[in-house]
Amino acid sequence: MMRHLLKLVWNRKRANALIMLEIFFTFLVVFGVGTLGMYLWDNWRRPLGFDWHDVWAVRVNMQGASDDTFTPEQVVTAARLVREVAALDPVEGVAGAMMEPFSFGAMRGSQEINGRRVTMDLNEVTEGFAGVLRAEVVRGRWFQPADAALSWRPAVIDEDLAREAWGGEDPVGKRLDKPDPGSSEPETRVIGVVRDFRHHGELSGPGNFLFYYKHLGDPKHRPPRSLLVRVRPGTPAAFEEELTRRMQGVARDWSFEVQPLEQTRETAFRRTLTPLIVGGIVAFFLLLMVALGLLGVLWQNLLQRTREIGLRRALGASHGEVRRQIVMEQLLITTLGVLLGAIVVVQLPVLDVFGSTLRPEVFTSGLILAMVSMYLLATVCALYPSAMASRVPPAEALRYE
Repeated sequence: MMRHLLKLVWNRKRANALIMLEIFFTFLVVFGVGTLGMYLWDNWRRPLGFDWHDVWAVRVNMQGASDDTFTPEQVVTAARLVREVAALDPVEGVAGAMMEPFSFGAMRGSQEINGRRVTMDLNEVTEGFAGVLRAEVVRGRWFQPADAALSWRPAVIDEDLAREAWGGEDPVGKRLDKPDPGSSEPETRVIGVVRDFRHHGELSGPGNFLFYYKHLGDPKHRPPRSLLVRVRPGTPAAFEEELTRRMQGVARDWSFEVQPLEQTRETAFRRTLTPLIVGGIVAFFLLLMVALGLLGVLWQNLLQRTREIGLRRALGASHGEVRRQIVMEQLLITTLGVLLGAIVVVQLPVLDVFGSTLRPEVFTSGLILAMVSMYLLATVCALYPSAMASRVPPAEALRYE
């Protein structure tokens, strides 16, 4: 049976080659969109590492030329700003940070640890950061005011960075970097480990994260760009006006933008999901075009093969056997197109295109989804033409004699 189907497909190789090419490119698009969807879903199921509920972000603009340029007076003002906000009645905690969660930007760096270069996201935060975002410390401890007097720079890392840099070893107390000889920069040591911290939100993939300690009031530490304020549940939006007024009273020349992290999170969601939505629309219309193309080709083949099908019916082929032949031919063509696409796709992990970002399970799920989609499409498109072919009476073959 298979040999006969291969012969039939080969005899119409020109028309079938076009169908295979359509299936090949459609398979690649469906694989890309499906794998991205699986990747985002896989990320959504993982712990976030912090709690954004009832947290407001205050973006602080000191009206300076850059964040790296600041005065001792601005450092003192920033410390006073935190104290004034913490004194407000609905406020449960305040922390300073250079980057707020869900923000589009990122601070990135790399360190040579155990003889290899490790890349990570960075943030400079005050000692109240873990309490405000309820980040769980699983090893060691979080920052405390006494750390300002240390001769070395304390750092807290997340579990991803701990695993990549030290494997199963306890990283607490380990040196994170090695200053250049003659450098005035102090060495950095790990004092604690928090749960995997995904700064960009639930849809972001796993990644290494490092927190540096920012001591408010220290003229060597630049003031934070953002304040994170945890308020009591149910705090009305009208509190934003009181919060802004209190801060403006402390720093009259500065400007402030207050926004709940919930809104920042929604913006991050839209930014992340837009490529998936656009890709899904493209994949949908591409599948629709392929489906219409398959129907047209199958219908044309049916009209050209009336004699062949009539002879099969005259030789005793049943309606079901004719239907199966047409469907199996289409599935065979689909298999050739899918096989070609799968050969291309499986090269991606071999070439390390995804690195450690995409788990093998997600890649396999995307591949299976693309295959199932193409076979389902081919089967649905072949149902009606195969049903019409099975109704061809044996007498139709005599009209061509």
